[in-house]
Amino acid sequence: MVYEPNVSQNITYNDILLSIIINRIGGVQPMAIVKATDQNFAEETSKGLVVADFWATWCGPCKMIAPVLEEISSEMGDQVKIVKLDVDENQETAAKYGVMSIPTLIFFKDGEIVDKVIGYRPKEALEEVINNHL
Repeated sequence: MVYEPNVSQNITYNDILLSIIINRIGGVQPMAIVKATDQNFAEETSKGLVVADFWATWCGPCKMIAPVLEEISSEMGDQVKIVKLDVDENQETAAKYGVMSIPTLIFFKDGEIVDKVIGYRPKEALEEVINNHL
């Protein structure tokens, strides 16, 4: 992606610097996957579209969905944020959202739950859910 300042407005020195920086790093970089805790979960899911992955290290299906979420993050990270919450280390948040099976993916939009997926799903199915809420 190449950044080009909006030419209908006055181009400022900052616009020029921003375009040089973004173009040098190869475009706008996607957001990294965020590790959430009981303490920061509400803040991490409060803005924009967020997929919260409730998982555990011992969970086989969680290990299967992890690379799918990494792919989605690298391809759609400018549109959706991926947040991972280890349910063994953060039982309070898992209980608050009624997570009984993992992996559970809860989709938030500006802090409100808009969708929920329980169990492994292929990339295409998750992209469809994400696209429904963009």
